[in-house]
Amino acid sequence: MKTTLLIPVLNEVEGMKVIMPRINKDWVDEILVLDAGSSDGSFEYAQSLGVKTVRQQSKGLIPGYWEALEVTTGDVIIPFSPDGNSVPERIPELVDKMKAGYDMVIVSRYLNGAKSEDDDIISGFGNWMFTRMINSLFGGHYTDTLVMFRAWKRNLVNGFVLDPTLAGFEPQLSIECAKRKLKVTEIPGDEPERIGGKTKKRTIPAGLAILHLILKELFVPCPPIPELSKVHSTL
Repeated sequence: MKTTLLIPVLNEVEGMKVIMPRINKDWVDEILVLDAGSSDGSFEYAQSLGVKTVRQQSKGLIPGYWEALEVTTGDVIIPFSPDGNSVPERIPELVDKMKAGYDMVIVSRYLNGAKSEDDDIISGFGNWMFTRMINSLFGGHYTDTLVMFRAWKRNLVNGFVLDPTLAGFEPQLSIECAKRKLKVTEIPGDEPERIGGKTKKRTIPAGLAILHLILKELFVPCPPIPELSKVHSTL
């Protein structure tokens, strides 16, 4: 099983200089820094580290994911935020869990005392509300359905029809895995405050997109996908 650490960046050099030295290249098989047009030296800094660095051609994080999937080779994808929100020391545990046969492993900001220092009142409530809705409507047992920092099998996005909207990969992966009763678990992990730069969050539009996604998923048929693990969640 080959693992890819996917690091999307946009003017993150201040955080990268703190976080990237904490990443051991031996933890994963491949590291890709996908730069969405930084003007602060993020691209050049990533290159100086000797990791694969690619300029994103499309606009937006979700189209960037698709570009990254075209140039990476990992069977498992681990999206990682280099701005301080993701704690790199959780990466080895994610890899170990995926090697144990899980389809997806989430670094939950709300499990077993973990906390988010980046939440505000609106985003904290939204995370709680959407997680509760996904659990209630699709049979999930999640504590965190929206966080980027997680590991998932590449063939999930081959098997699911992912919505290329502002809702993002994360809530739809959570929904699809719950609907199909795939093998999913969570590990606790704090979300520290971001380092430098400005947040890319568009809280209200993103929330409306997630709500639309949840309502749409209620009426999307759920055909079997034989190549994925048909094992109930261990959450």
